[in-house]
Amino acid sequence: MLMGCALGMLSFTACTDGYEVEPVENFTLDYVFSTTDSVGTQAVQYLNNIYRHLSNRHNFVGGDYLDAATDDAISIYYDDSEVYKLAMGRYTANNRVAADIDWGTYYTTIREATVFIANIDRVPFKLTYVRPDETRVDGNGELLGTPLNVTMKAEARFLRALAYFELVKRYGGVPLLGERVFELEDDMEVPRNTFAECVEYIVSELDKAKVDLRGLPMTGSDPTNYAAAVNREACAALKSRVLLYAASKLFNEAPVQAGNELVGYASYDRNRWQLAADAAWEFMTTYGHLGAGNIRLNNDFRSTFLNYYSGENTELIWFVQGEIGGTNLERINGPLGFTGNALGQGRTLPTQNLVEAFPMRDGKPIGQSDKYTYDVRSQYDNRDPRLDMTVLHNGSSWLGRQLVTYQNGSNNPTSSALYTRTSYYMAKFMKNYADGSTREYQQSNHPWVVLRYAEILLNYAEAKNEVLGAPDQSVYDCIVELRRRAGIEPGANNLYGLKAGMSQDEMRQIIYNERRIEMAFEEQRYYDIRRWKIAGDVFAQPVRGLSITNRDGQLNFAENDLLNVQWNNRRYLYPIPYSEVLKNSNMVQNPNW
Repeated sequence: MLMGCALGMLSFTACTDGYEVEPVENFTLDYVFSTTDSVGTQAVQYLNNIYRHLSNRHNFVGGDYLDAATDDAISIYYDDSEVYKLAMGRYTANNRVAADIDWGTYYTTIREATVFIANIDRVPFKLTYVRPDETRVDGNGELLGTPLNVTMKAEARFLRALAYFELVKRYGGVPLLGERVFELEDDMEVPRNTFAECVEYIVSELDKAKVDLRGLPMTGSDPTNYAAAVNREACAALKSRVLLYAASKLFNEAPVQAGNELVGYASYDRNRWQLAADAAWEFMTTYGHLGAGNIRLNNDFRSTFLNYYSGENTELIWFVQGEIGGTNLERINGPLGFTGNALGQGRTLPTQNLVEAFPMRDGKPIGQSDKYTYDVRSQYDNRDPRLDMTVLHNGSSWLGRQLVTYQNGSNNPTSSALYTRTSYYMAKFMKNYADGSTREYQQSNHPWVVLRYAEILLNYAEAKNEVLGAPDQSVYDCIVELRRRAGIEPGANNLYGLKAGMSQDEMRQIIYNERRIEMAFEEQRYYDIRRWKIAGDVFAQPVRGLSITNRDGQLNFAENDLLNVQWNNRRYLYPIPYSEVLKNSNMVQNPNW
């Protein structure tokens, strides 16, 4: 499984107490954290169970991607899906959408991680590992090992910090339980901590955990042997994300209720952007392309989502193990109109809004290029190559043929109950099936990539731009790196479509859009438009598709409005579950819920 499989790389002889197989939750602490178990068999299983709370987020929200609750996609089930209810705000504190791992599951993770941290040192591990910063040597000059429980404790500490962050980005400040494990007879009416206290705690926990974790690269021939074990680079990357969110407008400049320190800071402080920039810069110069580390952008954008840790995937920082050697992702999201192993359900439908966000091949926005003409009839020509790696459209090459997505075309049977209302399908996370060398889906790995290096570059660019009055070269360099990898043309000035001498706001808009297209379908857009506090502006415009008709061989293109979302600012944060407010007199509900 997870941590246990990470240990699969190590060879050892078990020397443990005798036991009968039963669910780990039924074990006593003395049994799980046995003082005579030199291998830690049950302790490893206990940590595995904490890892299992992490989700493979492919098609996770009732069968859909979370991005289908933004302006980037809709579900093929349109107005009869959980993600549709989420997009339209059809939920309350008492009637919640099954759209995410909820409050209770995150607190279960927190409790179990705290139990593990408090008890793992009782296990007398004979197994050791070499910490990345180890300098001590034995009599033979070999680096000294550290008992394995040290890194396991750090993994649990990271998982606890991650659970708190997932709560905070949804709800604002939440109760911090520290090292206390509550029992049924305890007074559990714990008040919410302030947003500031939560961020400070999460960052301090990540700093502690990083010291004792193993580092990349994780090696091994079988991905099941090292899947998703937390590493020190993941700590540094998550810290970058946490500080970026904390500096963002929703929490730093304009919380949903001014003066309410449960939902944001008491006052704006530009230095929070500096802290976020510093965290990203530290990653780039320690582990990334500006330092001696192993993390780099992959030359091939697609490979980031298909390979586990390997020489072919230098961009991956941390992932949750998904499908290994399967075709489920393709069969769920692939285009309609194929048969057999190539049969797709077309679940995820990108929007015209997203398609128009991709620039032309020279990096200029559509309609602003001096080199390439944009016309709706040939709108997919000469575009940012990431468009074809993210979205399938009419005329796309796929499994040996060109897609026909006009109304009642072979890949858009509009006479049936389910069809693509946008004329698009999702291509991201899949192999390149455009070359026609295969006519069916091939078995692939589909890890859910939680943290990758492209995000670090975007985090730095955004934070540094907010610190400065105008973007400096380091901000430009991050966007240039991403565009160079994407295949954007450098142009005469080697700025890859960027204008020299941009203002802070001009660069801000570039960064927002670059993040949108680079991180599409990775659960970034949903939270980005909230933390930037632009959701009201985004949804003031309809969510659009493209209607293509074929009249005597002549294709006609017309945009069509699919969703008109009535945004309410209270939706910038989720409501605290009503059950929590009911049973805890100290629990304060979020504003206007």
